[in-house]
Amino acid sequence: MLTDFTWRHHFPGLAGLSAEVSDLLDKRAVMASVNKGVAIFGPGHPAENLLLLVSGTVRVQQLSEAGREIVLYRVHAGESCVLTTACLLAFEDYSAEGIAETDVEAVLIPRDTFDELMSVSKAFRAFVFEAYSKRITDLFMVIEEIAFKRMDIRVAQKLLELQDADNTLHLTHQQLAVELGTAREVISRQLKEFERRGWVALSRGAIELREAAAIERLSNAP
Repeated sequence: MLTDFTWRHHFPGLAGLSAEVSDLLDKRAVMASVNKGVAIFGPGHPAENLLLLVSGTVRVQQLSEAGREIVLYRVHAGESCVLTTACLLAFEDYSAEGIAETDVEAVLIPRDTFDELMSVSKAFRAFVFEAYSKRITDLFMVIEEIAFKRMDIRVAQKLLELQDADNTLHLTHQQLAVELGTAREVISRQLKEFERRGWVALSRGAIELREAAAIERLSNAP
C-alpha cells in the first residue's frame, strides 16, 4: 500500500481519477526501487505489473537473432512502459529487456488491479492508451530512422542528444552502435570522418564534441 500519495503528481493523466479509483490504486500499488544496471524485465517473462516511473531512466532494448542490440526507447520519470502495457493487454511475454540506466523508483500496479481499473475507470483507460499511442508513434519514428535516414545524420543527432554538460559522451563506439541499431564498424568509420573534419575528438570510452554547431547543421540536413 502506498502511503505517499504525492507520486501521482508525476503523472498528470491520473488527475481525473475518481476518489474511489484513487483509493483502490493507492491500496494495491507498491513502490519499488531498482539499482542502476539491474534488468527489470526480459524476453520470455510475463508482465506482472504496469510500470510507472517516478524517477530515473529505464532503457528498453532488443537483441536480434544475429546478436545485435538496438535501443528501442527510454522510459523517463513521469512515463509508463509501452511494452509492459502491450504485454498486459495482450497477455504476451516480453520480447525485449528493460535495464535500469540509473537508480530507479517506480510504482508497480499489479496485473489484477490493472485489469480491474481498465474495466471500471474511463480516466484510467485514457491515461493508459494516451501513453501507449504516444510511444507507438515514437517507435515508428525509430523504424523510419533505421530504414530511411542517412547514417551520418543519425550519428550527428545522437551525439547531440547524448552529450553531457561538458559536450562529451562517455560511451564506447559499441554502445553508440547499440543506440543506433547498427554495427560498431559503421559507427567507428563515421566518427573517424567527424574527427578528420575536426568536429569531434575521440579517446577511449569518450567522444568530445569540438564543433557542435557543425554537427547540429548536419543533424538538421534533409
